[in-house]
Amino acid sequence: MAQDPPTRFPVVGIVGGGQLARMCQPPAVALSVTLTVLAGSEDDSAALVIPDSLVGAHDDLEAVRRLAARSDVVTFDHEHVPADVLAALADDGIPLHPTPDALRYAQDKVAMRRRLSELGFPCPRWTAARTVDEVERFGTEVGWPIIAKTPRGGYDGKGVRRVAGPEDLGDWLAVVGEPGPLVDGVLLEESVAFSRELAALVARTPSGHAAAWPLVETVQEDGICTEVIAPAPDVDDDAGRAASDMAVRIAEELGVTGVLAVELFEVTDEQGRPTFLVNELAMRPHNSGHWTIDGAVTSQFEQHLRAVLDLPLGATDARSRWTVMANVLGGTRQTLYPELTSVLAADPAAHVHLYGKQVRPGRKIGHVTVSGDDLDDLRRRARRAADLLRGATDR
Repeated sequence: MAQDPPTRFPVVGIVGGGQLARMCQPPAVALSVTLTVLAGSEDDSAALVIPDSLVGAHDDLEAVRRLAARSDVVTFDHEHVPADVLAALADDGIPLHPTPDALRYAQDKVAMRRRLSELGFPCPRWTAARTVDEVERFGTEVGWPIIAKTPRGGYDGKGVRRVAGPEDLGDWLAVVGEPGPLVDGVLLEESVAFSRELAALVARTPSGHAAAWPLVETVQEDGICTEVIAPAPDVDDDAGRAASDMAVRIAEELGVTGVLAVELFEVTDEQGRPTFLVNELAMRPHNSGHWTIDGAVTSQFEQHLRAVLDLPLGATDARSRWTVMANVLGGTRQTLYPELTSVLAADPAAHVHLYGKQVRPGRKIGHVTVSGDDLDDLRRRARRAADLLRGATDR
């Protein structure tokens, strides 16, 4: 017998007070969903715009329990909540999305590589190493250089090294087994000769319904995504569908609920055709999906809320032929408001999103989105606006 729907609007708790939680607030208001966040401080990005904010650490079980006590479901701004905290919440009967069983594959890159390989999803050749001999053996097998990663905690190029020999990992190997990101060893991967990086973004509900946005291209500089092009140029329809279908199957196999970003390498197969390898997973709204706020029928942030509440998912079609998003990275100026006037005046069609974060060089502090039919012009406009905001106007 079907249950009657709830008579009141729900409360979604978000662990973490960053910009991802912040950008869930506008669609929450539209849906009359209340958000409550556990922020690290009162001036965290989300705490500045979400009235019901608690201050506490994401690894403090009692602080997370206080958030859960006022929430109908709990979701996450990042993947760094410890496994023991997640397990305790699950034992308390708190609905968590994604679940701890799924989230471990975003928290632990070795676990992710192992599980995806078992399921037959295409990945770079990889191994986990604890000793110099194991590093030497893998490098000899796949060819130097290789890529080394900390299994836990890395992001935006942090925790990643290009390694020419075992001597380049001496400091990491010295702390293998100690508490921290290298407790279980170092993840080693072959250095993939990819043509570009792409991302497939999907959402899945606890009931098992899924939806995918168009495949996008992500442009990286020094390990940081600086630009996203939606849809990815020069990807035929069959290849784009195959990548999106693979992302949906990954979400189903891992039991992901909410938004899942599958970062991909585009490579060429033996017949000279483009194909894809899985690089990373993120089980939350993701930088590669920020373009959806202005460029898709349903943004990733609204979709994430729909998904974790098991509501029907929204349409994921693009609104324009092309949408380009440029990240605003922290530069030389501590305040962005004077430059905001110049950007808005120069390009009234540009959509500016600032995160209320303290400016630090290289930190993602906002993004700019433009849409239209001329891709080259859109890329120029988005980059120009982002550069103006950060105080770099030399290109």
